[in-house]
Amino acid sequence: MASVLAETILQDIVTGVLAPGSKLKIRELADRYQAGAIPLREAVSRLAMSGFVEAEDQRGFRVTKISRADLEDITAVRQRIECDALRDAIESGNLEWEGALLAAYHQVNSLPPIIGNPERVNPAWDLAHDKFHSTLLEGCRSKWLKRFAATLRIQTTRYRHQSIQAPHAASRNFAQEHEDIVKAVLARDADRACELLRQHFAATTELVLEDIASGNAAKSEGTARGRARARSTA
Repeated sequence: MASVLAETILQDIVTGVLAPGSKLKIRELADRYQAGAIPLREAVSRLAMSGFVEAEDQRGFRVTKISRADLEDITAVRQRIECDALRDAIESGNLEWEGALLAAYHQVNSLPPIIGNPERVNPAWDLAHDKFHSTLLEGCRSKWLKRFAATLRIQTTRYRHQSIQAPHAASRNFAQEHEDIVKAVLARDADRACELLRQHFAATTELVLEDIASGNAAKSEGTARGRARARSTA
């Protein structure tokens, strides 16, 4: 039960249902998720260890705030880790890996990234998108590089969701960015592929910083995250 609750609460944090900095009161969470206090405390404690929730001495828990410093730090580290992993994957990946990458790329492109009214990121697309980025690195021989990359990918999920709110999100062609990366990978051009991947992450960061500057990050808990106009996200 605690594992299921942790996953559900994490999804609400990622999508902005539980806003950055909002207080996580066990009694309110019990009503929201129709669950007991003991498994809820366990679930929230697990999320505190993952960095999505902060424990406050004698004051309970709250959703970790979004900050420029945190985002820039995560982005810089992710660029280094994933580019190292991608370079090794291009060097050592075989035809089976190339086929899996093409399949993951076509899958994510076949799904609408934005659905609903108010608009939000399509959960099915989100899963396919994560699969695409993990498959991109699957040819890497280092399990630790891939493990660190997966951890950073999870940490940037809520920033990715927030990026769709930025005033200029619609002007970005996300699908083309993915396509360019795949083409460089299949051409075994590691320098170009890594540079495109760096730009890909940097563009998402710029959109989030734009959104933070516009004041959207201060939306209250429960506010729909839905001014999305982009065709997909990084």
